[in-house]
Amino acid sequence: MWMWLLVPVGYLIGSVSAAIIICRCLRLPDPRDQGSGNPGATNVLRYGGKKAAGLTLFADLLKGAIPVVMGIALGASDEIVAAAGAAAFLGHVFPVFYGFKGGKGVSTGCGAFFGFDFFFGLSVFGSWVVLAKINRISSLSSVITACLSPLYAYLILESPTYVVGSVFISVGVLMTHRSNIQRLLAG
Repeated sequence: MWMWLLVPVGYLIGSVSAAIIICRCLRLPDPRDQGSGNPGATNVLRYGGKKAAGLTLFADLLKGAIPVVMGIALGASDEIVAAAGAAAFLGHVFPVFYGFKGGKGVSTGCGAFFGFDFFFGLSVFGSWVVLAKINRISSLSSVITACLSPLYAYLILESPTYVVGSVFISVGVLMTHRSNIQRLLAG
């Protein structure tokens, strides 16, 4: 029963904003006050450069992976592991430490995917990279990748519970991109 504590731990880990902390450490402006106002790697890239964005991306991936890997290492059930990954995603999107106003959750969700299965995470991440190189629009790449992720989950993951967790995160990414989707549809 105590293993369910991994879920709030995942949420708290997800609630730590890598973008804000990294920008503060590198003496860059707060990402919430720049560009899109989103505390994520893409926005940090726009004004902080590749180094700051790369650190943010890596830290956000870790935020998603750590609770999942902890759960697996402790022998938690698939339900707890999937819930911990989903909680990290929710923590990034609705961070308790920042007034419940966070990022879009793409990197943190992908980090959870890496934790579920390395090849699954690599497939999702690789799809995003290829799409971003082709269309040069981060939000479009994220939306398409979120749509592909449940298919990858179904084909790659052995645990039906991880598939459900992956679908939850993918739907969450689509929901955080609602305004981006409207702008993309409007041209």
